[in-house]
Amino acid sequence: MTDRNPPTSNRQLLAILGIFVASGCLLLWGSLQLVDGLILLIPPELEQRLGALVIPAYERLAESSPAQDTLNQLLNRLETKLPKQQNIDRNYRLIYIPDDTVNALALPGDTIIVYRGLIKQVESENELMMILGHELGHFAHRDHLRGIGRGLALQFVVAVFAGDTGGLANAAAAIASNLSTAQFSRSQEAQADEFGLQLLVSHYGHAAGAADFFQRLAAQKSSLDIALLSTHPAPGDRSLTLTQTIAQRHYPIQARSPLPATLKGDR
Repeated sequence: MTDRNPPTSNRQLLAILGIFVASGCLLLWGSLQLVDGLILLIPPELEQRLGALVIPAYERLAESSPAQDTLNQLLNRLETKLPKQQNIDRNYRLIYIPDDTVNALALPGDTIIVYRGLIKQVESENELMMILGHELGHFAHRDHLRGIGRGLALQFVVAVFAGDTGGLANAAAAIASNLSTAQFSRSQEAQADEFGLQLLVSHYGHAAGAADFFQRLAAQKSSLDIALLSTHPAPGDRSLTLTQTIAQRHYPIQARSPLPATLKGDR
């Protein structure tokens, strides 16, 4: 008696697996491309609503202080140098958290988080302005929203292939709650550094301080537990790239401005 349904060979199993994996990769790639295109269409009002999901958690950690007022004043000065299209319908603000974490991050809703630990590491107003300009660069390129959108796309693909429809319901909240550990790509970080450098030169008329912070972190990373190092590319690489860019463009280097007294007192 002939077996009309012979067992599936290893070659057939591999072919089926290959088709399955290729389909998943194609679906993920298409989802990411769609997300990147749609991100540019998200209005500031919707971004503000998304920010409302996570910003209160940071506000509870903050406290009103002269340091926070000074940081917002510095941010306002940088805003005046933004390209006009980057400042329409935006209301950037800064939340200062008195914690020794060495980090800064951009959240949906035009909000920048800066920790006291980062302020302790900076030695001039110029390098602090470079950091704030970098975060404004993430807003300009909508990197923070791309990270959320790509996370949602990944959740969608996993749900499709695993049949986990319930997981999609909580995807947005889960991604939003993990924004502080989100990692941008090297190209996104490089673009944000470029944006920050241009703002710095536009504000001061020279590029002094642009690479100082990253040079210092590169020297200290073996002895400091720095959150910034887990979410950003190597500071030594960033410092080298900035130094080379400054030299290639012949940006002048002049005297650095000291940190405002209100920030020195909170170190």
